Amino acid sequence: MSKTLVVYFSRTGEQYSVGNILRGNTAIVAEIIAQKTGGDMFEIKVVNDNYPTAYMALTDFAKKEKQQQARPEIVGGVDNIDEYDTVFVGYPNWWGDMPMPVYTFLEKYDLSDKKVYNFCTHEGSGGVHKDDFALHGHVAQNYRAQTEKEVSAWLNKINIL
Repeated sequence: MSKTLVVYFSRTGEQYSVGNILRGNTAIVAEIIAQKTGGDMFEIKVVNDNYPTAYMALTDFAKKEKQQQARPEIVGGVDNIDEYDTVFVGYPNWWGDMPMPVYTFLEKYDLSDKKVYNFCTHEGSGGVHKDDFALHGHVAQNYRAQTEKEVSAWLNKINIL
């Protein structure tokens, strides 16, 4: 029996083109994927979360973390990672890359024997690989039906649904 895990990192606060949000754009997409696949969820959270909530301050912070190749300590983990054969990894696109806490998670586990699919939210810089998925954050935040439709189309394309 196939088992799916949806791992994601998401932020709230001031976001480009959507204002202050209470649910992160990536969290919204992760929840839809988990619902459609029956997957379990794991949210990547940072132990010492000192990320700014103001958009410009956050982008500056994220840029410095990327330049330093930081690996922030994350809260908890997935004890039963071996039980999953499909793993979705979601994140907001920060400086054309995954946020550093996502690297912390990925370096903690060997996912080489699993099907791994990435998904990201962005506001115009969402370059992805062939089987990956990217969605504008304002779409995830404001257009639930469209988001669900686009996620379903992607899951069909990669033969998950």
